[in-house]
Amino acid sequence: MFTDRREAGERLLQRLPALDGEDVVIVALPRGGVPVADVIAESLGAPLDIALVRKVGLPGQPEYAVAAVTDGDAPRITVNEDVARMAGLDDGDIKGLAERVLPEIHRRRVVYLKGRPPVPVAGKIVVVVDDGIATGATMRAALRLIRGEGPARLIAAFPVAPGDTIEELRHECDEVICLETPPDFRAVGRHYSAFRQVTDEEVTEILARHAKRRPAPAETALRGEPGSSS
Repeated sequence: MFTDRREAGERLLQRLPALDGEDVVIVALPRGGVPVADVIAESLGAPLDIALVRKVGLPGQPEYAVAAVTDGDAPRITVNEDVARMAGLDDGDIKGLAERVLPEIHRRRVVYLKGRPPVPVAGKIVVVVDDGIATGATMRAALRLIRGEGPARLIAAFPVAPGDTIEELRHECDEVICLETPPDFRAVGRHYSAFRQVTDEEVTEILARHAKRRPAPAETALRGEPGSSS
């Protein structure tokens, strides 16, 4: 269905509303969403940032999200209720699983951002990009995090997802853009010819390249950290 993440980004770009001349920020979900968002941000001349949200996988099935978590003063957990019920997990179980992934969020903040503060999104059009959606827990968590920062318009954009997940995401943002909703959806990677794992080095290089074009920001709290608007 898609050759690779770059081609998916090019096709997503064609489906976005007209954004030329608008105050736009592209926010990617690492790691897989970063190469897709890179294409979009480069073409629009828009700043590129990331949402540090981490999937909380089921025990024994780490790729199947039961929740997603963002770090900060109090970690914010977004639960996929259907999956939790199916797995027989209560709030305490999910909180315990979420705590295990917080160190990885902290690690990514240090490695990817190198101390750079987030791009301000208040009053701007924000496009949140991933390389595909399965349960939607991670995207929902990212949209809720960014919604709390007061964007003028919030758009979720991704190449492929199951139809029922898309309908759930419509409640979290102003617009959902998805290119394909295959009826036999099982995993994001099955809908790409090439779907290798994106490395930390690739994410770091892409973000650093875009950061060089940004003006020096005023001192601000990091997104998701104590003292930020989230």
